[in-house]
Amino acid sequence: MARAVEISLRGPEHGPNPRVGCVIVDARGAVVGEGFHRGAGTPHAEVDAIADAATRGHATAGATAYVTLEPCRHVGRTGPCVDALTEAGVARVVYAVPDPGAASGGGAAVLAERGIEAILEPTPAAEEVNARFLHALTTGRPYVILKFACTLDGRTAAADGTSFWITGEEARDHAHRERGRVGAVIVGTGTVVTDDPELSARPGGIEGGHQPLRVVMGTRETSGRKIWRDDNAMQCWTHDPRVVLDALQEREVRSVIVEGGATVSSAFLRSGLVDEVHAYLAPVLLGAGRGVVTGLGIRSIGDALRLGDVRTVSLGPDTLVTGRLQPRG
Repeated sequence: MARAVEISLRGPEHGPNPRVGCVIVDARGAVVGEGFHRGAGTPHAEVDAIADAATRGHATAGATAYVTLEPCRHVGRTGPCVDALTEAGVARVVYAVPDPGAASGGGAAVLAERGIEAILEPTPAAEEVNARFLHALTTGRPYVILKFACTLDGRTAAADGTSFWITGEEARDHAHRERGRVGAVIVGTGTVVTDDPELSARPGGIEGGHQPLRVVMGTRETSGRKIWRDDNAMQCWTHDPRVVLDALQEREVRSVIVEGGATVSSAFLRSGLVDEVHAYLAPVLLGAGRGVVTGLGIRSIGDALRLGDVRTVSLGPDTLVTGRLQPRG
């Protein structure tokens, strides 16, 4: 299973589908085929591994397939993996994580009905690979990362509104790479009007040339700004974060980064819709200017929003602090 997890990492992280790896072994334990899912519309990992075995000239009858996610049972952009495994004569399937999808889940039961042994082997590493995808399917909304860059005294811009650049080049490059890992980036109309950002994943080298969907949240007109340079952008004419996430879920967006100013960031935090925080801290003091968030309704330190699984990374002179929002109480 460890090899299947390793292979799964070759798949794209930003797409609507999970990252899945599959290793097929014969009765002696020798590997006869390996495969992974390359993204929506391409063969699933099981089908890819079966094809790899055929290319190598190996038989799959009576073999065991190790898969990082329960084989699907539905017809989506491709056919059911349970059918492919059945036709290949696989005798046993060991899977690391159950598929929570209403349509795709339940493949293990189908295999069992066909006389193919299906065994769940819980594997935390496999679950972590698809943490954002699994979150989206179980909660009904994309996984939300709140990202901001600020000074040590919590300012995102100076008193005159200038903010380029609070952080250094290494931090900015890292933030661009993180954009390449998600399906969409959300900002408010105020950010679009004031900063006119491109919201692209730069520099080059983003896997497969992926660029996140650019999403504007709010009711102000923003036509003519850089965000509208092509059709990979949309505006949600609302101030309700849940409405925005519902619209993105409909588009099969599994993860987003919220990069709005204090108004948008605070709206997501107040709504309890932030899962993870990425804070880029610069060794700078301003003493005045725009803050990161405002109006959260917190009056006591006991009610503070706190992060768990906190990690820090040095990026040149700056420090990235990441963590997952913890439930209150």
